[in-house]
Amino acid sequence: MGNTLTAFDAVVGQTQAITLLKAAMQRDRIAPAYLFAGTSGVGRSKTALAFAEILLGDHKSVNRLRDRNHPDLLWVEPTYLDRGKMLTAKEAEASGLKRRALPQIRIEQVREISEFVSRAPLECRRSVVIIEEAQSMAESAANSLLKTLEEPLYATIILIVPDAGSILPTLVSRCQRIPFTRLNQAQMQEVLAREGHADIPPEVIALAQGSAGNAIDSFERFKSIPNDLLNSVRQIPQDARSAMTIAKQITKDLEVDLQLWLIDYLQNYFWEQQKSKSVLQHLDKARELIGRYVQPRLVWEVTLLHIAGKL
Repeated sequence: MGNTLTAFDAVVGQTQAITLLKAAMQRDRIAPAYLFAGTSGVGRSKTALAFAEILLGDHKSVNRLRDRNHPDLLWVEPTYLDRGKMLTAKEAEASGLKRRALPQIRIEQVREISEFVSRAPLECRRSVVIIEEAQSMAESAANSLLKTLEEPLYATIILIVPDAGSILPTLVSRCQRIPFTRLNQAQMQEVLAREGHADIPPEVIALAQGSAGNAIDSFERFKSIPNDLLNSVRQIPQDARSAMTIAKQITKDLEVDLQLWLIDYLQNYFWEQQKSKSVLQHLDKARELIGRYVQPRLVWEVTLLHIAGKL
């Protein structure tokens, strides 16, 4: 366990989580299963990888661990099903798959976990399973996982979730809970600098609410919005004509998911600039209507006319 400190160096801000994991290792009381619970983008997966590196004790194979191709590490992600083949979100995007629903952990993947933990490790003293977004398991898959959590034999299983209430209580009861918290401003800046994203604007960082992962994702969305459109929406429309023109440009240039992100961005931006509750309320209504599949251009026209005081 001598590599403990350096393995956790990649994690920023999660003092309580790391303290609990170190205490378990120092007492040599590693639980069969752990629940890493907290918002996405705050270091849950990075902590899970560091913990796996220590548990496997295979420091010569760190690169294989980080590339997720170590024979004693099984990393499970939610998948889409396409013509009988399971694809991760990245694989689905690369293949151009049209995604009409959210990905999920499937019962076939749970069976793979059961088979993986039932065999002896190939290179290390134990094996490790990391299940990302475990809340995406259907109830049948979750029930199938229960027995494996009780008797993982040679393995330690880590479930990564946004909160304990997002999965079955029977799963929670079989895991040791490790809490993850949102990052403060200094921690956010440190993580973003490490990841090569020190240039993210403050208003985008504020929108992420303590999640470096969300800040990076938001920055990619921010960069995809044309500069002229961004400059236009940051201004209160001066008249009905300009409101209608901006609404047309928004719906012409942006897909619906990016329009919804833009609403979040504008709410934060106008609150910081003007502390205007009415603007926030109009944008809240716009989000609700777009979510109910009301024609987006009409929603934006009405919203911007209200903000401009023309309705």
